[in-house]
Amino acid sequence: MKSLILGLAAAATLATALPAAAQSVDQREHNQAVRIHEGVRSGALTPGEAARLHAREVRLHRVEARARYRHGGVLTPHARRVMARMEHRDSRAIYRLKHNGRVG
Repeated sequence: MKSLILGLAAAATLATALPAAAQSVDQREHNQAVRIHEGVRSGALTPGEAARLHAREVRLHRVEARARYRHGGVLTPHARRVMARMEHRDSRAIYRLKHNGRVG
């Protein structure tokens, strides 16, 4: 009986955590797109730099779409880790290009 209750509690926790994790992927993509737009608007990013960053964002969207297609619309934990790594690299690239001293 005790293990049944613990199993149900674990399943409920997992079920609530999965949509939150998927939402954070989308939210991070949105935040990075806003950072790129602000960099262009402020002049910290040149048009070429912004185009390269947007291309990275498009690549991330394609990776996500392929991963969801392969697994019936669900992101596996492995796909989430891959995407998180890509997002982290993109974030560092945004920072690096916004602070490289070139003016757009």
